[in-house]
Order: sequence, then structure tokens, then C-alpha cells
Amino acid sequence: MRPSIMRLVRPRRPGILGNEVNLLPPLSLYRRVLRAHRRLPFEHRLLGDDYVKNEFRLHKDVENPLYIVGFLTSWQQYAEQIEGDRWKDAKIDAQKLEKMSDEQIIQFYELMQSAQGRTSEYSHHFYDDLKAKKGGN
Repeated sequence: MRPSIMRLVRPRRPGILGNEVNLLPPLSLYRRVLRAHRRLPFEHRLLGDDYVKNEFRLHKDVENPLYIVGFLTSWQQYAEQIEGDRWKDAKIDAQKLEKMSDEQIIQFYELMQSAQGRTSEYSHHFYDDLKAKKGGN
């Protein structure tokens, strides 16, 4: 997400994103999320910080403006949840779960297991089966 790409994702007219949300630039949002994690219990903070760093690192070269807007919007909503302590009772929306790819569901499940302090044999078997179906190595 290079700075020149950010010009493409900023709304040119007020309200173009629907509910007047001003997206933060990637670096500011990254810092905001890490600051918000300071409110979490220590184990959750370590897990969350590693996850955030990895996700932002993986998406730094994305050039599709629509994908960037979705990515930044999701992380901004996440930061607002953490800052408002709404994360404790939060549940994933069924529509979001249905839109996830198989790989995203596996990642989500493994994250849940890590947050609960468990390891998952299921996810490894599921991932191997998924790779075999898709013809992966």
C-alpha cells in the first residue's frame, strides 16, 4: 500500500463510503491497532500484535484500490472495537463467515484456538485435505 495508492482510496466526495467514515492511512492505522492492543490481556496482546504485523506485512504491496479500502475499513472497525471494549462479547457475523475462503476459515479457526491456548489437529488435517483438493503440494 504505497502512499500514491492511498490517493486512490480516499473518498473524493463526502459520504462516498456510506456512513462518513474517514479511513486512516495504513501506517497510522497500524500504529492505532497496536496502541489499542495495550488494553488487552498480555497473552492476547502478544497474539494480536503478531497477527497485525503479519497481516499488514502481507498486504503492503496490494495495489487494488477496492481491496485496500476493504482491508483498511476492516482494520479500522477492529481498532474501534478494541478501543471500546466491544471485543469481549463480539461474535462474527454469519454473512462475513459465508464470504470467507477455505483458507480464511482455517486461519480464523487457528487464531481462535491460539487465543484459547489450544492447538488444533483438526486444522492441520483440514488444511492438508484442502490442499489436496486444490491440487497443491
